[in-house]
Amino acid sequence: MKTLPRDLSWLRFNARVLQEAQCPTVPLLERLKFLAIFSSNLDEFFKVRVATLRRLVKLKKKTRTQLQTRPKRVLAEVLAEVHRQQEEFGRTFREQVLPALGEAGIRLLRAEDLSAEQREWVQQYFNEKVRDLLSPVVLDDTLHQLFLKDQAVYLTFFLTKPVAKAKKADAERVVLMELPTKRHGSRFVALPGGQGTPDEPHEVLFLDDVVRVGAPSLFATYQKVKVHAIKLSRDAELDIEEEVSGDLLAKIRSSLAKRATGYPARLLFDPEMPKEVLRAIKQKTGIADEELVEGSRYHNFRDFFGFPSFGRKDLLNPEWPELPHPTLPRTGPLLPAIAQRDHLLHVPYQSFDAVPRLLREAANDPKVSAISITLYRVAPKSAVAKALIKAVKNGKQVTAVVELKARFDEESNMHWAEKLQRAGAHVIFTPAELKCHAKLLLITRREGDGEAPRRYAYLSTGNFNEATAGIYADHALFTANAEIGAEVDQVFRYFQSGTEPTHLQHLLVAPFTLRKQLLKLIAHEAANARKGKDAYILLKVNALEDPGMIAALYEASQAGVRVELLIRGIGSLVPGQPGLSENISQRGLVDRYLEHARIYVFANGGEEKVYLSSADWMTRNLDRRVEVAFPLLYETLRAQVRHLLDLERADNVKARDFENHLLLSAEGEPPVRAQEAQYQHLKKLAGRRAKK
Repeated sequence: MKTLPRDLSWLRFNARVLQEAQCPTVPLLERLKFLAIFSSNLDEFFKVRVATLRRLVKLKKKTRTQLQTRPKRVLAEVLAEVHRQQEEFGRTFREQVLPALGEAGIRLLRAEDLSAEQREWVQQYFNEKVRDLLSPVVLDDTLHQLFLKDQAVYLTFFLTKPVAKAKKADAERVVLMELPTKRHGSRFVALPGGQGTPDEPHEVLFLDDVVRVGAPSLFATYQKVKVHAIKLSRDAELDIEEEVSGDLLAKIRSSLAKRATGYPARLLFDPEMPKEVLRAIKQKTGIADEELVEGSRYHNFRDFFGFPSFGRKDLLNPEWPELPHPTLPRTGPLLPAIAQRDHLLHVPYQSFDAVPRLLREAANDPKVSAISITLYRVAPKSAVAKALIKAVKNGKQVTAVVELKARFDEESNMHWAEKLQRAGAHVIFTPAELKCHAKLLLITRREGDGEAPRRYAYLSTGNFNEATAGIYADHALFTANAEIGAEVDQVFRYFQSGTEPTHLQHLLVAPFTLRKQLLKLIAHEAANARKGKDAYILLKVNALEDPGMIAALYEASQAGVRVELLIRGIGSLVPGQPGLSENISQRGLVDRYLEHARIYVFANGGEEKVYLSSADWMTRNLDRRVEVAFPLLYETLRAQVRHLLDLERADNVKARDFENHLLLSAEGEPPVRAQEAQYQHLKKLAGRRAKK
């Protein structure tokens, strides 16, 4: 079966991010942000995927032969593609973005570019604001081992030609210091003056270059000081034992500590660095040649998220203010509105505040008896978690299923788990071999004497996280449907007692029914195609990698089913192959918001089925996570999601095909930029509500 290795597919996604940084129609400071995203993505890729491939390469040959891929070959292909992309990244920054910034009246200087007056100012700034933040480490015989922090930038200093009066000075010395970005408060220093014009630009200096200017005064006993940068990325995989018993929280703490000292995955270094310095670093850290990757003069381009904008709104995306919801009340209680009808929420276009607002309302409602929620990624200052703590204090029974294995968010999740536990909530940690990735909220309310309690449910494709809700495009359903509520309750009962959900009529729940039901839906489309009926599947996911699902889609294509894939990230299926996937097309969308929603649409013989989900079509999501796909039962909501999805299908400005070629509009065809069109559509809906 023809597939593309997942790691190479992921690199294609990051190439699409880089294309946005290269696009001249993207506002200039937003292009800098895309460079930051590209760099941050690549850091995570090395910490997770490259580190995993290297572990696989080290397996015994007999074990490696049992793998579906050849890790050594894939690793070589991956590193070659990474090298190509990094060179393109450097050219984009140096030859496109920097000159464009200069034309716009913003100049990023190097230490060598400073005038005598500026150098004097920078030297004074170094003395007053930076010098005391530096902690030098001398790499000499007294240092037996050097530990480098994960993802921190370090500056190396190669000291030569000691001054004649310096007694006992080594002829050469290598010193290393961590660049104090966090303690300084920024990676950049704006120089005084400048009007923001090409003739009188605002001028900015890397913190690295502030240190370069100050280095001779820092090492006054040497005549020559050469400064270069390095950065280490460590293996980020958590080493959690595959067992259910024991204190999982303690295991996560232990694993996080190991992450900080994990195996090196990549050491980026300035290619201009003297060989003596690189040799000393290798000797003191034990880093091997295979972990060395040539970088550039500057590392950690993710710091460009904090690049000063100088108030230049003309160089940023136009503001899209959060839209009021067209059917939920803008003030007053939400529960009565949800009792009357279902509502869809589309973030970040519409405000996520409806969710913490609902939780605060439930916390204060004397008729609400219980709240259950799954927490996968929690914001550092979580209004959601604070509302849950308030509910506990008000006597509600609060159950929180907290995922401690959400990569890179473990510490924030642990923080809130402990606060919830101390408040008196029932906090459940998922077993080590199973993640909870479903996004569910269930509120139980006593509505009247003698009546059974009523359940209010919230099901989403995205997290209960206010921070990411501002940049991740997701869909969520508010419903008081009794059948949906009862099935959501079954999912929570599974976490509480281990009882598997049964007799599910609406929800597709992994690892129990999701895979099986999806395969049935695909097979049903194939059967209809063979009968000559209109058969199609529209699939929007972040990743499609599972071999079983890919095989089923190939078979459906061969039966005549039209399959349209909208994949943001990993896409291992190869579309458009004669006799195999000729009825399958694929596109991916990269724009100002991160496409995060998963949508499954099946023709179903004319009675279309539409599901929203937290689950990608990856083996881990279908077999080793608790995931939920939920149907839209009402035609008005299905039409709402289909319209938004159809705008993405019609995008001819930001959409790219499987080979990363832009799907541009044909001559005479109006341009469609999906995210902008979605915003305008939802703005009209909000406007109609305002008129009513």
